[in-house]
Amino acid sequence: MVFLIAATTTACSSDDKPAEGSGNEENPGTEIPDQTLFNKVIHVKNYQGSTSDDNPTAPSATLYYSLEENKSVDGSYKKTRKWDLAFGGLYASFLSGNNGLDNKNNGYQAGGVGGITIVAKPFDEVVDVPADSQFKTGIDLIGTDDAGSFGNGTGWYLYDFDGVVVSDGTNPQKAHVAYALGEPLKIINGTTIPARTIILKTANGNYAKIKMISVYKDVYTSAEWFKDTPHMYYTFDYVMVPKGSTKFEIK
Repeated sequence: MVFLIAATTTACSSDDKPAEGSGNEENPGTEIPDQTLFNKVIHVKNYQGSTSDDNPTAPSATLYYSLEENKSVDGSYKKTRKWDLAFGGLYASFLSGNNGLDNKNNGYQAGGVGGITIVAKPFDEVVDVPADSQFKTGIDLIGTDDAGSFGNGTGWYLYDFDGVVVSDGTNPQKAHVAYALGEPLKIINGTTIPARTIILKTANGNYAKIKMISVYKDVYTSAEWFKDTPHMYYTFDYVMVPKGSTKFEIK
């Protein structure tokens, strides 16, 4: 998987200034959610992993992100409720939530109640918050889609190793490309892969829906994604609603 890289825990870049968390003095492992982030579309741009392909098969450092504070979280806070979304697994391309009960989870024993699921439905059409039973609580759960190379179930991106799934194989720059499935994607056999939306329960029990837009720096459409386009720079949108909500409302 040449396009992918060993990611490191570095700061994010966002169109919205990351909120400065006030902390929870009763439990220093948590952050008090920024109430201004609820019920609106938050855009995160170029959340950065490493851009080096020198050793692409090396294990990647897991990235941690707080949706409740809209900022990256250092890996030293792994065993806390400060983070909600982990980018882990091989090449840091598999997503999971923060759950303290699952011994396979990054946040095991930290008290988080999070989980993750994915639906084959466009972001704007995802209205209902799923039942808690729908959220998976393990580690590195959602990554490559079965429609592409190295598929692992329903994924948030399609990986085209040889450039023959989405393209016709004639352009070497279209090999080793990762196609985020935030929008429907038409592949070479005429099939259209439906858009995907990630749904996350945060460490503190709030809910978010997430549209993964791109892994390429400042480039957001599939026609412009090439093997040598700078990566991995995660760009995504999310809407977060408070615990107890049944709908993803934008106010």
